[in-house]
Amino acid sequence: MTENKMGVEKVGKLIMAMGLPMILSMVLQALYNVVDTMFVINMGEEGALGNLALSAAFPVQIMMIAIGVGSGVGINAMLSKNLGEGNKETVDKIAGNGIFLIAVFYAVFLLFGAFLSKPYMRLMSDNETVVEMGTEYLKICCCISIGSIGFAVAERFLIATGKTLFSMLSQVAGAITNIVLDYVFIYPLQMGIAGAAYATVIGQIVSFLLAMILHYATNKEIGGNPKYIKPEGGIIKNIYRIGFPAFLMQGMLALMMFGVLLIIGTIDDVYTVNLLSGSYGIYYKLMQIALFASFGLSNTLITVTSYNYGMGDGKRVTETIKYGVIDSVVVTAILTVLYQAFAAPISELFALTIEESSIVAKSDILETCRLALHIATIGYVFMGFSVAVQGVLQGFNEVYSPLIISALRLIVLVLPIAFLFTLSFDVSALIWWTFPIAEAVTAVVSYFLLKRSVKKNLGRGQSAPSV
Repeated sequence: MTENKMGVEKVGKLIMAMGLPMILSMVLQALYNVVDTMFVINMGEEGALGNLALSAAFPVQIMMIAIGVGSGVGINAMLSKNLGEGNKETVDKIAGNGIFLIAVFYAVFLLFGAFLSKPYMRLMSDNETVVEMGTEYLKICCCISIGSIGFAVAERFLIATGKTLFSMLSQVAGAITNIVLDYVFIYPLQMGIAGAAYATVIGQIVSFLLAMILHYATNKEIGGNPKYIKPEGGIIKNIYRIGFPAFLMQGMLALMMFGVLLIIGTIDDVYTVNLLSGSYGIYYKLMQIALFASFGLSNTLITVTSYNYGMGDGKRVTETIKYGVIDSVVVTAILTVLYQAFAAPISELFALTIEESSIVAKSDILETCRLALHIATIGYVFMGFSVAVQGVLQGFNEVYSPLIISALRLIVLVLPIAFLFTLSFDVSALIWWTFPIAEAVTAVVSYFLLKRSVKKNLGRGQSAPSV
């Protein structure tokens, strides 16, 4: 087990080799929703309403991802730690219980999609067309969610053994499938918003199946005996001792979007509500590209930190923190520059067929999206730092510190600040300052949590690596 590359390869090179495929994989996952929105919003007359429906439905999709990621992070950390310690049978049991959990959570979302899609949409919108479109989209995405939930777990089998390239290949295959089918279903076949949903779930299933094939074909460090699929309470408990905070962290993304949309809905002017709701839905999905890129490196930090922490190699853990944080800040800085430079053409992609209407005017949505990208992206570097710190803390198997970081940057700071800006004289411009303010404050807190954790886990003589 000590010959695994996570225990012997130079840390800087290891982080880059494992992190780049993970960044690409996570960015492609974010692109699923960006591509859906681009195709739907350019459907013509129904495009603006379709965008509102997707925005309202998106918190449920985020919650689906949250459950998959929470389960996957717990499985990932436990697999990496036990691989580092050489506990072969425990490794096999963890993987088997992961497959069992896929089936359980798929059943949950199947029931939600079948029975609760419309009540949820009625909570989010008074527009009957938006409710019907959102219900149709949600039913398909939830009732055929096996690919989304399954891939979130299956990719962790590959990541835990350092095979991040295979995880990326699986994600690429699904993303390409989604993009091609989005065009075919929405335009030539005229399937509307249902076409976007079917393209998404088929792409997710392709990723899941390919990841499982690669896992069983190449992952010799993890056994595939079906007897280990039998659930064991102790293993599941340990998975969620680590994974539940990760689920809450991801779930807060859904709560943040849900909360901000409700706050926007308190504005008296209906046109402003439609404008900001639609623009926020677009911006949020673009923001996910930067956030998921950070998550890609964060997931790598969980794996490498857990492995070397399990081996008791404090020097390699310290180097992992240093290189991981630097790389995360650099990646988010690059994305900030790109969004700042190309805010106008990026916004145009989401308004090709929108015309002046009572729902939203093309000129207004373009201006609002440009403002969002110019203002909100200022906080991305702080976000990159905080998310990297979360990965390190999860690698140390800490429960509460990563949760504090997420609560600050997604709920505790964002919702009250956003509400205060809705009371301002220029809410369409000022509300976007909510996000960089929350990210900057959270980054300061994250630094002190990292410093405390390093001293606790690596010895009193250690301090947080300078970056």
